[in-house]
Amino acid sequence: MELDKDRLDTFIRLFSGSGSELIRSIREKAMADNVPVIRDEMAGFMRFMMRTLRPQSILEIGTAVGYSGIVMLESAPGAKLTTIENYDKRIPQAKANFEAAGYSERVELLEGDAGEWLKKLSGEYDVIFLDAAKGQYINWLPDILRLLKSGGVLITDNVLQDGDTLQSRYAIRHRDRTIHARMREFLKSLYETPGLISCVINVGDGAALSVKE
Repeated sequence: MELDKDRLDTFIRLFSGSGSELIRSIREKAMADNVPVIRDEMAGFMRFMMRTLRPQSILEIGTAVGYSGIVMLESAPGAKLTTIENYDKRIPQAKANFEAAGYSERVELLEGDAGEWLKKLSGEYDVIFLDAAKGQYINWLPDILRLLKSGGVLITDNVLQDGDTLQSRYAIRHRDRTIHARMREFLKSLYETPGLISCVINVGDGAALSVKE
């Protein structure tokens, strides 16, 4: 029997939890304002990963309004988050949400282009969460791997692109073909990079997990 993806996602959400009252209100406002945030099932997965990995240093590429950052910090006691956001209208909202959550002292929010910041950063991170401009993933990958510590985990969201990544380039809209090609190139690089062990899981809009040896 063919599996119904919508029913599967709904079923998984039942077991994903919803986080604190604050995190629920942030998500509701983001959805009302058409701000893209991680899906409920991805949020549940991220909580599991943070509890399992217990990172002390997290780099997030794509802050939006701070929702995913707070999800991670709620489940990673003591962790410090460095997060990058380029869309200036969302930055004040993110700062306010981190403040409301009581996490301002644990967050460094870098304002501006992610590609430029990635070249400037020099530390090593236990976890890197990539959820920004999908067409840039492949361009950012060298610096991301440089910043990921040995034994660290890269978590990449939206790699299935609502199923488009699986399709032939001729089966998708012409305007989406560049992102389609770059996402496929990115996934290929994850699997072929020496010293990197990767897999793709069918949670949310698809997530790639990569461990650096």
